[in-house]
Amino acid sequence: MKKYFLSLFLLTIAAFSLQAQKFGYVNSSQLLVSMSEVKTADGQLENYQKELITKGEQMVKKFETGYNAYMTKVNSGELSQLEMQKLEGELAQEQQAIQAYEVEVQNKLAAKKQELYQPILQKVQNMVDQVGKENGYTMIFDASIGGILFADTGDDLMPLLKERLGVQ
Repeated sequence: MKKYFLSLFLLTIAAFSLQAQKFGYVNSSQLLVSMSEVKTADGQLENYQKELITKGEQMVKKFETGYNAYMTKVNSGELSQLEMQKLEGELAQEQQAIQAYEVEVQNKLAAKKQELYQPILQKVQNMVDQVGKENGYTMIFDASIGGILFADTGDDLMPLLKERLGVQ
């Protein structure tokens, strides 16, 4: 009998503690897309990418010009075997420089994106933490990553976060 009451007591405590928990969710992707800071960052990133691509296009045009000149000289028989090898080596170096620049562009874009987005993501995280603490949430889930299959019992915090972040 004592075990029965202890089990019932523990079950009651467990049920009470589950009821006291409050869960919410937010779709962070939708939230970020609606923020003007993200739109500004995307514009800056796009401009930076255009600058980098322009330099790459100039490198490619220079290579193509050099290659076409080389082929013209080869077809006309103007070049000796030694001159051909020298020019081929120069063209190969230019081609390697272009490939290295492509990798550099990807790295620079990733670093720039991190630089631009980090303050925005931190701002959102701070606001989620603040809203969670102020409103007594035990957990807030991010619906954009597919972690929520059913969220009827949770609260959608999107309107509150948008209001606090000044987003429409």
